[in-house]
Amino acid sequence: MGVGEEEGRGMASLLAARRALRAGVERSRALSHALARAGPRLGEIRARLPPMEAAVRPIRAPRDALEGAGECVDRAVGPAAAVLKVFDAVHGLEPPLLAASAAADDLPGYLAVLSRLEEALHFLSDNCGIASQWLADIVEYLGDRSLADPRFVSDLAEALSHLKTPSANLDGGLLAAALDILEAEFRRLLTEHSAPLAMKEPNNSSDPGSITPPRIPASAVHKLSLILDRLAANGRLGTCTAAYADARGDTVSASLRALGLDYLHDPAEDAQVLTPNVEHWGRHLEFAVRHLLEAERKLCVAVFERRPEAASSCFAEIASRAGILDFLKFGRAICDARKDPIKLLRLLDVFDSLSKLRMDFNRLFGGKACVEIQTRTRELVKRVVDGSVEIFEELLVQVELQRNMPPPADGGVPRIVSFVAKYCNQLLGDPYRSVLTQVLVIHRSWRKETFNDKMLVDAVLNIVKALEANFEAWSKAYEDVTLSYLFMMNTHWHFFKHLKGTKMGEILGDEWLREHEQYKDYYSAVFLRESWGTLAPLLSREGIILFSKGRATARDLVKQRLKSFNANFDEMYQKQSAWIISDRDLQQKTCHLVVQAIVPVYRSFMQNYGPLVDQQDASANKYVKFTAEGLDKMLSTLFLPKPRRAGSFQIRHSNGKITSAMTGLYRSSSTLK
Repeated sequence: MGVGEEEGRGMASLLAARRALRAGVERSRALSHALARAGPRLGEIRARLPPMEAAVRPIRAPRDALEGAGECVDRAVGPAAAVLKVFDAVHGLEPPLLAASAAADDLPGYLAVLSRLEEALHFLSDNCGIASQWLADIVEYLGDRSLADPRFVSDLAEALSHLKTPSANLDGGLLAAALDILEAEFRRLLTEHSAPLAMKEPNNSSDPGSITPPRIPASAVHKLSLILDRLAANGRLGTCTAAYADARGDTVSASLRALGLDYLHDPAEDAQVLTPNVEHWGRHLEFAVRHLLEAERKLCVAVFERRPEAASSCFAEIASRAGILDFLKFGRAICDARKDPIKLLRLLDVFDSLSKLRMDFNRLFGGKACVEIQTRTRELVKRVVDGSVEIFEELLVQVELQRNMPPPADGGVPRIVSFVAKYCNQLLGDPYRSVLTQVLVIHRSWRKETFNDKMLVDAVLNIVKALEANFEAWSKAYEDVTLSYLFMMNTHWHFFKHLKGTKMGEILGDEWLREHEQYKDYYSAVFLRESWGTLAPLLSREGIILFSKGRATARDLVKQRLKSFNANFDEMYQKQSAWIISDRDLQQKTCHLVVQAIVPVYRSFMQNYGPLVDQQDASANKYVKFTAEGLDKMLSTLFLPKPRRAGSFQIRHSNGKITSAMTGLYRSSSTLK
């Protein structure tokens, strides 16, 4: 074998080796690609192994464990299925409960749906925890015996733990939303039917005022009551009472604001200034109590029908917002006003108003919720009674104290006479007589004493008689005795005229009144005799001889007598021009008597002897200063009343200070109705 042959065989071996290597590389590459493609499938298989293992675990579990799990599952599946069914029903109630106007359009239907929701939630509340506990027992059983995947068991146990304790979240907040809608409807109904109540001022004292009562439809009241029941059953009673008090309280406040009650907050200290406000106060208080609050009380009872305590507390809040305490505060302000006789009348007005409303107060404000109103009312009544009795018991003393005060300088009637006559007559007339008697009976009962109407009459008579006793003392205070006669004539006539035909005059009797009329006639006669009656004798005809031999002497006598008459007339006229006679009829009658006492005598004298002076020179004017007609005119205008300053009746306090109780008597007299 040659060298070439061996080289050929070696090349062939190399080629074969190359081919073998190439084939090996190709197979390796193909295997690598196959392995790369098989990786994801292995991952999937790996992922499927645990569930498969969990699925086949029960097969590998002991037979008794599997049988026990079946019993637990059968026991829990029934309640759990029922709970799930109720949950589905709850979700089905969402559309009718959340509709915007569902409650307003059909309240009974809405409440029926809400009732179904409450029943469902009640069922869930009672059963959800039990079903959850049974399911939890199954999960625990599976976990303890490795009958399920541990992670699955853990997740399921955590989910079930939230269902064991019932909560408002069972309905996803549906009940709360429905209750909010009911609250809104409750407020809407209140607003729609809460118009202020109007009060028209009375045309006269006997007319309490035309009042249009509020009319809340029975259907609206029924709806409010139905809504209140559902809201209260779900723990929202407090919200309802607050909303109700806001709406109705604002309505009552608006009704009272329309009356103009600013006077309640800034009362005056003078009882006379308070007089018109006290009249308004009585009418406004009656309107507030008998019409506004009476209606509100009835409405509260109707709406809070099955909840009397809530009705009472709600009404108390409304009464407070209505300002009933402001009315009582104004009454206390009257008690604090300066003490004078007019204040007694105002206190009696307050007591009369409270007395008329006593039954209403007891009925409306008798509950525990209105204890503050009860307390303030009792305090006010006590202060009114005490204040009234204090002033009344001082009246006699105050009249007696006036005895030392100077009488009017013009001889007119002292204002205290006019005031006391009218005042005492008013105390014994309607309505003050019965009210004052009631006040005094109450006050004496606190002291375990008795009082009756006769005792009141006697007390008032003593005041009048004390005033009568002042006449003599006042008349003696005049330096001019003639003026004292005029004063006594004025005062006795005023007493007679202003008491005749009155309740006071009836009690005093006709004989007593006739005495004052006779006193008037007596002092009138004495006044004329001691004053103007002294002028006529100055024009005496004695000694005047008209024969020729005696003309000169007669002329001198006429001049002397005219001069004396003129001087005395001027002095008397000037003095008495400042005097007055208060009564117009008495003034005219007195002037007529004066004219009759002077003018006829003067006219006759001048007719007979005037020519003796007229024949003289211009000096005749010194003696003939008047004509008969001129005297008539001058004398007819005497004693005309003039505007007088107020103030003569004063109250002396225990501290020694004196304050006028008669300031502005003309104004205060207008309050004595």
